[in-house]
Formats: sequence, structure tokens, C-alpha cells
Amino acid sequence: MLVIFDCDGVLVDSEPLSNTCFARALAREGLDWSVEETMRRLMGRSMKSCVEIVEGVLGRKLPDDFVDRLQADTMQAFRDTPLQAVPGVAEAIDAIEAAGAATCVASSGGLDKMRVSLGITGLWSRFEGRIFSSSEVPRGKPFPDLFLHAALRMNAQPFECTVVEDSLPGIQAARAAGMRALAYVGAPYADRDALTGAGGEWFDDMKKLPALVAL
Repeated sequence: MLVIFDCDGVLVDSEPLSNTCFARALAREGLDWSVEETMRRLMGRSMKSCVEIVEGVLGRKLPDDFVDRLQADTMQAFRDTPLQAVPGVAEAIDAIEAAGAATCVASSGGLDKMRVSLGITGLWSRFEGRIFSSSEVPRGKPFPDLFLHAALRMNAQPFECTVVEDSLPGIQAARAAGMRALAYVGAPYADRDALTGAGGEWFDDMKKLPALVAL
């Protein structure tokens, strides 16, 4: 069995901070989205998809340096806060691996961003060499490409995989890949109804994850 973890919101409690930085960057471009609106529209998607959505709303191209500035601001915010791992996730990973399951990370975030966020929280070394980004595939979530890529690299069949996600595009991508999807709804922003409606099995505490994986 292979357990595929999303990064932001599943391993690292980074979604509110990331989307605060994104909302500020959008405000500089004249798009006045709240943090909550930014999360609703963009959370779980690749940066390429986010840029396409924003440019469609603005009706124009974003500046060439928009993404670089946003990523620099976000990573600095990660260092300044500092980030924390999602409560209980390290112990859940220990239990899952002790039971014989393989693990990896598959995230819409770039590898540079994950190197910072997972590094700060002490999780990079846990997954090093088994960390995959949407930048490695043609299409990001909600398409299945990233999870299928991770399974291929980990020598696992889709039906052997369980994905742990917290976003609607992530749950949709897992189900499109033919994988079981566990929807973490322990954060205040989680939309349990939307995630379960897309085929996710919800849980609200990482302490419950090893038992759910073993089912």
C-alpha cells in the first residue's frame, strides 16, 4: 500500500498564511479578494492554474515577476511565523510506516516551497526522494496526473493508493486517479460537505489516520 500525502494543510499548517500572502499580492494587482475568497477559488491548485484563473478574472496578464515575488514573500512569511506541522501528523506517519505502508508527498506547491515548509517543520528528511510536485506533470489538480505520477514513481498501482487531502481539487484528483481519498477536515476552513461530496472520506484528527489507512 502507498499513502500519498498532500503538503499544505495536511502535513504543514500553511494554508491560511499562504493564502494571506496570495490575497495581498492580488490586492497589489487591483483584485480585492479576502483570504477566505482566495482559499475558496485557488486552494489546492497548481500555481499555473491559479495564475490562469486570476488572469481570467482580471482580463489581463499578471506582471512577469508576479509569481517570483509571491513565492519570495510566502517563503519569508514561512520563516518569520514560523510554520508548524499539522498536529499529530508526524506520529501518524510513524504508525503508517510501521504497519508496512510506503509514503510519499504529492503537492501542487513547487519543490522550492516544499523544501522550505517541510524543512522548517522537520518533515523534509522524512520524505526526501519521495516528494513530487505538480510542476512535474502537464496538468495539476483536479486532474489525476500528479497522483498517477507519484504512484508510478513509487511502483504502486492506483488501486493500492490512499491519498490524504484537504482541498476539493485534491479530492477530485485522487478519485479521478482511481485512488481512495481521505479528506482531512480538522482545520477551521475545511468544507466537509464539499470534500465528502467529491468522494472523500472525512476525518478531523490525525490520530485517526493510521486506523483509517488500515481499513
